[in-house]
Amino acid sequence: QLQLVESGGGLVQPGGSLRLSCAASGFSLPYYKYAIGWFRQAPGNVREGVSCISDGSADYADSVKGRFTISRDDATHTVYLQMTSLRPEDTGVYYCAAKYHGIYRSGFCVPDGFGTWGRGTLVTVSS
Repeated sequence: QLQLVESGGGLVQPGGSLRLSCAASGFSLPYYKYAIGWFRQAPGNVREGVSCISDGSADYADSVKGRFTISRDDATHTVYLQMTSLRPEDTGVYYCAAKYHGIYRSGFCVPDGFGTWGRGTLVTVSS
């Protein structure tokens, strides 16, 4: 059974950087066949897509373009989210999730259809 574990969250000042990791295990398909996404949820808000990666291409929410970079290492079954120039509005619980790449629609990094989720890691951007 596919399991995802996030790490790397923490408290950072505005303008700072963090790198989140999403480690996968227990997958029944070759790892490269999974689309992996990062999503976040701030208190009182709905969960929103931050960035997704599938079949060599990446999608980003407009709010993070130019500041966040998603990457994946298929050898170690890990997806990273490098976050720079962090803002207070980036605060929230960050989750990674997976779905079969064949049903991921490029440009639509949304929570719908992602069936496996990690437990999340908290990112707090505050001075």
